Amino acid sequence: MPSRPLIGITADRWMRELHWTHSVGEKYIAAVVDGAGALALLLPALGERQPFDAVLDAVDGLLFTGSPSNVEPHHYGGPASAPGTLHDPARDATTLPLMRAAVARGVPVLAICRGFQEMNVVFGGTLHQRVHEVPGLADHREDDSAPLEIQYGPAHPVQLTAGGRLQRLSGLAEATVNSVHGQGIERLGAALRVEAVAPDGLVEAISVADAPGFALGVQWHPEWRHAEQPLSRALLRAFGDACRERQRARLAPHPETC
Repeated sequence: MPSRPLIGITADRWMRELHWTHSVGEKYIAAVVDGAGALALLLPALGERQPFDAVLDAVDGLLFTGSPSNVEPHHYGGPASAPGTLHDPARDATTLPLMRAAVARGVPVLAICRGFQEMNVVFGGTLHQRVHEVPGLADHREDDSAPLEIQYGPAHPVQLTAGGRLQRLSGLAEATVNSVHGQGIERLGAALRVEAVAPDGLVEAISVADAPGFALGVQWHPEWRHAEQPLSRALLRAFGDACRERQRARLAPHPETC
């Protein structure tokens, strides 16, 4: 059997028992292994200490995960965060330039929640830091006191853009998704295309219009019980297929070596 493609998964950096730790939630790993049919490689938030070109040479795709932390607002010219907001500057220093380089090189990219917001920032967009305080927008946060099944349960529908990338790969016009985020897109980044919107008009999915490879981001969490949701299954399958195509191109012998 041909080997599975290798997908890098971005990690968060946080302090655990006085030691800096890099970690990835198992749900993202399961989505890569079981949903995309790939091998998972955890990428620590080390910034330029691991050269981005070298990382991209080694992988067939990248999954940018969700996180409790928010992108620091100076990256998109936003006002200072509210006191107590969790940030991860090591992640910012890794994911923002890595995503930019990956999209430019045609390495398949799937961005989820914080990753979705990172994609918007990478392409010059801005973020609402507290969506629930914006007039006309709904409260998209989860209830922290509820069981996980409720927090990540169906929350609201999204309308998929007719003829868009997400609509074509899923065959759906509408889907019900979970909602576990406090931030959201304010101004859409240049070169980004809206792929889905919530009932209140908040952008919930985007793609990079002229990307040479798969480059798609969603605000919700398709990795959560992905096998139970048609849209999640279709999204992860399409991402895995793009990574397999990238793997074939990466491993194909070059003419000068034949």
